[in-house]
Amino acid sequence: MSVGKIIPRAIALLIAAWLTSGFTFDNRYLSPRNREREVRRSTRFIILHTTEAPALSSIKKVSERGEAHYVVDESGKVFRIVDHRRVAYHCGRSMWDGLTNIDEYSVGIEVVGYHNKNITLDQIITLKGLIGELKGIYKIPDHHVLTHSMVAYGTPNRWQKRNHRGRKRCGMYFARWSIRKQIDLYSKPKFDPDVKSGRLVVADPYLHQVLYSDVHEQDKALEQLALSGGNVIKPGRSAWDIARDLYNSQDTLYIFPNGISKRGNQISDWKSIPSGTKVLIKDADVNPIETYKTLGVDGNTASEITGAEIFASNTFYIKTDSSFKRGSEMTEQAIAALPRGTRILLGYNVGGPISQSKRAFDICGARWKAKDTFFLYPFGLIKAGSEVDETKIPFDAYIFYRN
Repeated sequence: MSVGKIIPRAIALLIAAWLTSGFTFDNRYLSPRNREREVRRSTRFIILHTTEAPALSSIKKVSERGEAHYVVDESGKVFRIVDHRRVAYHCGRSMWDGLTNIDEYSVGIEVVGYHNKNITLDQIITLKGLIGELKGIYKIPDHHVLTHSMVAYGTPNRWQKRNHRGRKRCGMYFARWSIRKQIDLYSKPKFDPDVKSGRLVVADPYLHQVLYSDVHEQDKALEQLALSGGNVIKPGRSAWDIARDLYNSQDTLYIFPNGISKRGNQISDWKSIPSGTKVLIKDADVNPIETYKTLGVDGNTASEITGAEIFASNTFYIKTDSSFKRGSEMTEQAIAALPRGTRILLGYNVGGPISQSKRAFDICGARWKAKDTFFLYPFGLIKAGSEVDETKIPFDAYIFYRN
């Protein structure tokens, strides 16, 4: 019987004891979100992350938000964050072989460290055991132990006009053959199935080479990455190349050559950033809150915001009067006539309207209260699921939840 299904308490306790048999878990940072997370219906993958930040700040962050099942620190200690059977929001916007929302099908392990640096021997020993036990419980093959950078994907932005792979380099080193063998992983994906199918395009060639090449090509790519200029903007290396989805975050700091500094949310003219500007990213493995874009604020035309997804069925145009349409329902004339203030969502599903017989949970499960789920009220207000009081959701509201 799969652990991903609801099982009798006695069996659950036996499995929990089995998982803890080889480790001493530290439960000090068990997430306050743990009990509210639903049990996964299926578990197909183990996703490996790197925190891109020191241990204490990383553990506190993932605990507060329930963003991993485990954290392994530099000494090899394992912190339990969310019950391994429950959903943890560690992947953000994600896809693998056409399957989206990989959070709902995976166990996430955060390893304290950085995507481009070796981990400690203690971490290797711990990961070897922890991954081995999880593989045994869920019958996961080696090639389904993936890195976050393999499954994360981005929607169009001012630099990338299509849905693309390369939103994260998180966990990149766990694709290296030398590292995988040390943690008893002897196979991995030979290619990106979503790029091969045309669902996504490659936005980070170096990352792609590290993830899917042989040992020689991996080493060559890593050498190129080391020489790419670090966190400094220069010709051919933009703010997005360095910070990815955090390029416009208030926690990303730009220090210009003249010494003046600005935060990402204070910059509007990205083309004018001078060469030599240094980019400081507070926490590179943060999954930024997915939010809607606004016509006239995030772009003067719909195409500036949506790129190639302008007529996609999972692109939504929401007017201030609460009316909305999918991109696939729009014409060029209708797009051109969209008023300033139109909200735009990329890569979403819609459900509703909410009624006495159809509640938020019936539409999208526990995801209804996620920070990247949005409620469209009948009078035009949009609120994130994390800000909604379930008892005050009006009938006739619609829910937009991520693909």
